[in-house]
Amino acid sequence: QVQLVESGGGLVQAGDSLRLSCAASGRTFSSYAVGWFRQAPGKEREFVAHISWIGGITYYADSVKGRFTISRDNAKNTVYLQMNSLKPEDTAVYYCARGSGPTYSGSRAYYGSSYDYWGQGTQVTVSS
Repeated sequence: QVQLVESGGGLVQAGDSLRLSCAASGRTFSSYAVGWFRQAPGKEREFVAHISWIGGITYYADSVKGRFTISRDNAKNTVYLQMNSLKPEDTAVYYCARGSGPTYSGSRAYYGSSYDYWGQGTQVTVSS
């Protein structure tokens, strides 16, 4: 089984930065794409970012493009989400998820159904 554990969330002010981490168990983690999703209270879960198995392909939601950066260190079985210029509307529980393949093309990366293992989430709260 694969276990994903997110960390790095917290309470920050608008304009601040946070770096989320997603640490995975399992030696095959590096062979799979990873996505970050988020869910705000009363809203549906939404796609944030995707990274391919060796990091060469990334996708971002329009709402975070230019502010968030996804990266990975396969030697550490960890994927990161660097979040800069945070806004109150970024407030949500952030989840990482492991894909069922090495990468996705096009819109398939944006759907939660493309990912088969999920972490428990980490809360990010941005005050205005």
